[in-house]
Amino acid sequence: MAFESLEMILQTCREKNLPFWEAVLLDDMNERNTTREESVEQMRELWHAMKEAARCYDGEIRSHSGFVGGAGKQMEEYVKDGKALCGPFVGKVIAGALQMGESNACMKRIVAAPTAGACGVLPAVLVPYEQERKIPEQKILEALYTAAGIGQVIALRASIAGASGGCQAEIGTASAMAAGAMIHLQGGTGEQIIHGAAMSLKNLLGLVCDPVAGLVEIPCVKRNVAGAVIALSSADMALAGIKSRISPDQVIDAMKEVGDLMDVRLKETGRGGLAGTREGQEMAETLN
Repeated sequence: MAFESLEMILQTCREKNLPFWEAVLLDDMNERNTTREESVEQMRELWHAMKEAARCYDGEIRSHSGFVGGAGKQMEEYVKDGKALCGPFVGKVIAGALQMGESNACMKRIVAAPTAGACGVLPAVLVPYEQERKIPEQKILEALYTAAGIGQVIALRASIAGASGGCQAEIGTASAMAAGAMIHLQGGTGEQIIHGAAMSLKNLLGLVCDPVAGLVEIPCVKRNVAGAVIALSSADMALAGIKSRISPDQVIDAMKEVGDLMDVRLKETGRGGLAGTREGQEMAETLN
């Protein structure tokens, strides 16, 4: 990957008069020695997989552990009843994040974006947006390239793995990617894209990885909801002209530092945080 920072992507955009997403696309072509058409087709396949996973959600099935399943259906019905405090669109986002996370736990097909544990964030914001706005697929693909560029930089400068950086590295990265994608779809600038991503990441800084019984179910599924909603609020702040007071790349560096300082019990070991509670331990013992 040619880009070592979000600022480098912006600099390339300025020098070559490119939109953010296209700079990422060209970098992908160069990195993988592929054609533009091949790169776009692969991104299209990922988008279709996201939509298919959302369409095939089954609210009747439960994960093997029995920990999750059905919450996405409950939330969808609640939203349809007009009860959602956040309104119908955000309600659909919440339902979508739950459904994708549950599908992952139930071993159905999902897209790791950037990881399986954070698979619900990006599709939760993109699928209902496409459905409501009836926008061309090309715009969604551009948004996915935007998200990919953000995720690549975070993976390079910090981490996208809960085992090394805590859940901030998974849900935090997914939220930053989703914020950038939504800002692109709303016509935002490259600078707004990276500041929206930074605000998302800042608001999940320090989030620990504490899966009960070592499974990506509790609390991971519901954290996808938080990541999706934070992405929307960060996107709106950035589009309003609000900036992160700490530069986006330094926010990423801070996330790495926090992950490095985090106690090992809070990084996917199933020993600390929620996994270490009495109930969490009892659930693990029951499964064992």
